[in-house]
Amino acid sequence: MHPRFIPLLLAAAGALVALLRTGSHRRAHRATSRLRPGLDGIVPGAESIRLQGERSGAVLLLHGFGDTPQSLARLARYLHRHGWTVSVPLLPGHGRSLAEFGDSGSEDWLAAARDELQTLRNRHHPVFLLGQSMGGALATILASESQDVPGLVLLAPYLGMPASLRWLARSHDVWGILSPWVISRDERSILDPAAREASLGYGALASHLLEELLELSERARRAASEVDAPVLAMYSRADNRISSEEAERGFAALGSREKWLVWLEGTGHVLSVDVGHERVFRLVSRWLARRGSVRRPGPRRALQ
Repeated sequence: MHPRFIPLLLAAAGALVALLRTGSHRRAHRATSRLRPGLDGIVPGAESIRLQGERSGAVLLLHGFGDTPQSLARLARYLHRHGWTVSVPLLPGHGRSLAEFGDSGSEDWLAAARDELQTLRNRHHPVFLLGQSMGGALATILASESQDVPGLVLLAPYLGMPASLRWLARSHDVWGILSPWVISRDERSILDPAAREASLGYGALASHLLEELLELSERARRAASEVDAPVLAMYSRADNRISSEEAERGFAALGSREKWLVWLEGTGHVLSVDVGHERVFRLVSRWLARRGSVRRPGPRRALQ
């Protein structure tokens, strides 16, 4: 190749990169165009939820990656009607602008969850942990840090990442040059059309956040063996983000001597809003009521 063509090739490559990056930005912002933050910087409906109950105990509910407390709102209200004080904090970066989501990370999310747990413990006893998807990873880490957690509820917890996503997460600094934003919306995550339409999840993310999610899920998998609290875990057979094999491995990694595994049929990944969420609510409520403030070792078995 003649040297005089090299500048032209470099200019063409630069133009192509710029074009691809611009297209990535446009697709991401189009995916989130309906989620416009209000004057307080938070998307209306995505605010933290705190409801004071009649019981002395409380439940800390943690939402998923790119999601908001809205995904746990109905479950929180259900538990509140059964007397519990409930708190569903909006995690850093979530429920705001896409840029703020990109500026947040796993340490921010974990620190916020840890702070809220301490706030509840200062006022209530006992305090249970409940996490959905990435919130399940956060709840697992928190449960591993303390021996006085009375119970842990995990709804499709993200305690591992598929091999294909792991590769993407670890190589984001290469392909992210061309596509700094990733479209993550998948209709299979929520099968109920009305619930899917009501979702305030971003449906897009900055490419480097895949690595943040990977690191958090791997940290949670390592922490799972240190969990001593009783565990109720629920998974969907049709989950598009967590395979049945991965779910079994995640459940097996939990160190608790007292743990229950429930398989759900005909629902997607976001169990608290999807088809069959009523059964999820009933099982969670009964399990929390039975646990009370007493923790006793027992056999591993499934709930029906």
